[in-house]
Amino acid sequence: MRTDEGERLAKRVAALVPCSRREAEQYITGGWVSVDGRVVEEPQYRVQQQVVTLDRDASLLDATSATLLLHKPAGHDDGRLAPDGQRPRPGGPTPARQSLTQARQLVGDEASQRLLKRHLVGLDSLVPLESGASGLLVFTQDWRVARKLQEDAALIEHEVMVEVAGDVSPETLRRLNRAPEGAAAARASVKISLNSNNEGSSRLRCAIKGGQPGLLADLFDQVGLQMTGMKRIRIGRVMLGALPPGQWRFLSPHERF
Repeated sequence: MRTDEGERLAKRVAALVPCSRREAEQYITGGWVSVDGRVVEEPQYRVQQQVVTLDRDASLLDATSATLLLHKPAGHDDGRLAPDGQRPRPGGPTPARQSLTQARQLVGDEASQRLLKRHLVGLDSLVPLESGASGLLVFTQDWRVARKLQEDAALIEHEVMVEVAGDVSPETLRRLNRAPEGAAAARASVKISLNSNNEGSSRLRCAIKGGQPGLLADLFDQVGLQMTGMKRIRIGRVMLGALPPGQWRFLSPHERF
């Protein structure tokens, strides 16, 4: 069928409901309309004799802005968009946004939403994370979430687990928690504790406000510790939890940063 045949899906839905053309478009982009049993999200889609149905639970009140939480694998970027006109450099980190697909949504996502095309439009990634680190990333369309993450950036605590080679002595731990000259302001928001010692390696829990990229690497380098891994497991009150690497879920309605 040629794209210029038939009538626009929005027109058909407007007559079916009935409702305004604008409301019909909202039903369609909201994922509530099926053509011959398949969900179609494009209002301009052309239909002829196909069966068009509106989900019995369809509501225009559910068209809220989405926030997606991703467990970024190490080696991926943090999802922030490059300035206009700039393309990712060849051989650079894998784009984190490529994981935001239906196939990578967490099975049993508590939010009980299906990923729609509109959920991927205008997504901001506002909480930086080094490409070599793994852990929690936030993508949002919600201006309230964006405002919280931006305006309270210096106050929101990030919890990061850091793996280092070798043992960490009590003296080294004291040095990590002591602000060096000229860096008191940056270091005042960092608290580091020993989580576990294993043969040949140690794990430390770091609570840092502001999520300053590179700060933890600098601190560990100053005391002669070699970082072998870093994972962000919490931003504010939102936890990474059991979300597997490379998978994502919707922010639940009850969760707040």
